[in-house]
Amino acid sequence: MATIEITMPRLGESIIEATITKWLKNEGDMITEDESVVEIATDKVDSEVPSPVSGTIAKLLFKVGDVVSVGAAIAIVNIAGESTIDIPKPIQSDVKKNEIDKIILIKENSLKLNEIKSVKSVLTNSDKFYSPLVKSIAKEEGISFEEIELIVGTGKGGRVTKQDIIEFIKTKKIDTPKLAANISTENHIIVNSSPNDEIIEMDRMRKLIADHMILSKHTAAHVTSFIEIDVTKIVQWRMSMKEAFEKQEKEKLTYTPIFVEATAKVIKEYPLINTSLDGNKIILRKSINIGMATALPSGNLIVPVIKNADRKSLIGLVKDVNDLANRARLNKLIPDEIQGGTFTITNLGSFDTLMGTPIINLPQVAILAVGAIQKKPVVIETPTGDTIGIRNMMYASLSYDHRVVDGALGGIFLKRFKYYLENFDINHVF
Repeated sequence: MATIEITMPRLGESIIEATITKWLKNEGDMITEDESVVEIATDKVDSEVPSPVSGTIAKLLFKVGDVVSVGAAIAIVNIAGESTIDIPKPIQSDVKKNEIDKIILIKENSLKLNEIKSVKSVLTNSDKFYSPLVKSIAKEEGISFEEIELIVGTGKGGRVTKQDIIEFIKTKKIDTPKLAANISTENHIIVNSSPNDEIIEMDRMRKLIADHMILSKHTAAHVTSFIEIDVTKIVQWRMSMKEAFEKQEKEKLTYTPIFVEATAKVIKEYPLINTSLDGNKIILRKSINIGMATALPSGNLIVPVIKNADRKSLIGLVKDVNDLANRARLNKLIPDEIQGGTFTITNLGSFDTLMGTPIINLPQVAILAVGAIQKKPVVIETPTGDTIGIRNMMYASLSYDHRVVDGALGGIFLKRFKYYLENFDINHVF
């Protein structure tokens, strides 16, 4: 009888481990190829791990709640008909990063170059190499893996050197990881409850959201600007097109893709809004990847990302928006689909909210909120004089990091966004 390992899969860039949340199979259970074995969770997304073969679960190597490194074996499956294959011990989830570095060095002494690269990939799950010294400094200073990834290395091949990370630490205005630890949901004021109160424990995702929001408010210099937009043309166009479009494309036509299209156009004109801040260095993003905040049935929030939004047609954006939103609510997103965002849009109008002051989704520097569309009497300027008419009006608000984005740029961004919506081509056809 042959045996095979089921390993923790690669879950996207910068993700080096995942937590076992639920075993879907027990030892001794039969399993078919591609049948899910276990549910796992990262700080990005939840997902399931399928079996690569059919057979019998011989051994589950971790318990629920264990944190497992990418590439480590998590279960063993028996396959009838062949001789037993020796199975190496899995990498334990509590192996420290400096111990991982030692393992890499040992492997490097005995493996060929291509084997060395393979081992590094399994143990670190990163496209970049970081020396033990750099990792040690990062750990001592509370620098997260995501922050290290943003550092522009000056060493050979773009490697991050000791001096690079020291300069990064010096230029940080606030030690944000340590600050986050001090103000996270784990450190709170004491609140007394009465006997009739119900105590609800935050789930894992809600804790992550809470900590990320607190970190953003204590890091970015938040400023919010507002503008009112006449979207009557868009409303009329959508009303005239939505039935035919749904019949033709089997897709619902919402306002979100139109907002994404207009946002991408403005970003191309004013790329400084599409940046991240690394100490005193501004990273200008060349890709326009727009995240759209999506409410989940659980009440939590997730932000799937439309990659290269500026290169897609309106119909392409419609399909992407609907697909990502639907799979987000069904918990079917993969980690790469919620990473790499450079700008975020949140639609407050779906809850009839007129306007809001959204919190910036770090490491981005701006987030756009669109409110509910309402009919209002407004003054309409014409060559023959002003009149009052009923128009479909909407508020949009832009929260931006004043360390990078000044009020002038924030105001211009909203003005151009308004221009593109108010001058929407009503003759647009699919």
